[in-house]
Amino acid sequence: MQRKRILIADDSPEIIELLTILLDSEGYEVITATDGENAVKLVDDTIDLIVLDVMMPYKSGFIACKEIREKTIAPILFLTAKDSDSDKAIGFSAGGDDYLSKPFSYPEFLARVKSLLRRYYVYQGKQYKEESNTLCIDPLCIDLNEQKVFVEEKEIVLTALEYRILVLMAKNRKKIFTAQNLYESIWSEPYFYSANNTIMVHILKLRKKIESDYKNPKIIKTAWGKGYYVD
Repeated sequence: MQRKRILIADDSPEIIELLTILLDSEGYEVITATDGENAVKLVDDTIDLIVLDVMMPYKSGFIACKEIREKTIAPILFLTAKDSDSDKAIGFSAGGDDYLSKPFSYPEFLARVKSLLRRYYVYQGKQYKEESNTLCIDPLCIDLNEQKVFVEEKEIVLTALEYRILVLMAKNRKKIFTAQNLYESIWSEPYFYSANNTIMVHILKLRKKIESDYKNPKIIKTAWGKGYYVD
C-alpha cells in the first residue's frame, strides 16, 4: 500500500524533526516546509494531510491555509500556541479542519492525524464510492457517486467537512440539526459549548459557496434558537 503523504509546515526545526520521526515511525511519508510560502508551493494532489503552524515567516498559517484551499481539499490541522476561540474561528474560516494547541502530547497529535485521514478517505477521499445517486435541491445538486456538488451546473469545491455537513442535512430535509447534532455526527467527538463557533463558521462558509445570497439563504436555513436545516 502506498504511504500517505503528510506536509508539515513549522518554523521550529525541533518540532519538524520530532514530528517527522513520529510520523515516519507510523508509516507516513513526510514533506516539510519552514515557512508558509513554501508550504503553499509544496502542496499538490499527492498530499493527504497538511499540518500548519500559525506563526510562520513570509506567510502566516492562516494565509497559507486560504491559498492551500484553492489547490486541495485535503484536511488541514493547525498547530499553534494561539488557542483562543477567536483564533480557532479564524483558522476554521480560513479552511482548517482541526486545531491542536501547543504544547501537545504526541499520542494526541497522532490521534488527530489518524482521525482526519480516516474522515478524508471515508467521506471525501479518493477511495470512497457511494451507491450512484444524486440529491437535487434546486439549484443545488450533489453527485454522491463522484462526491461533487453543483449549483446551476457549476461545480462548487467543498472541503471534506463542508461536504459531509451538506450531505447529512440534504439527506434529511426539513430536519432541524442542533449544533450538538452536527458536531457529534460530523466530528464524531463529544460536544462542548465552544463547538458552536465551529459549526457557525462551517455553516457560513457553506452558505457563501452554495447560496446566491448567503445573508438570505434559500437552501441551508436557520431555525432560530434550535439549529439549522435544509429546506
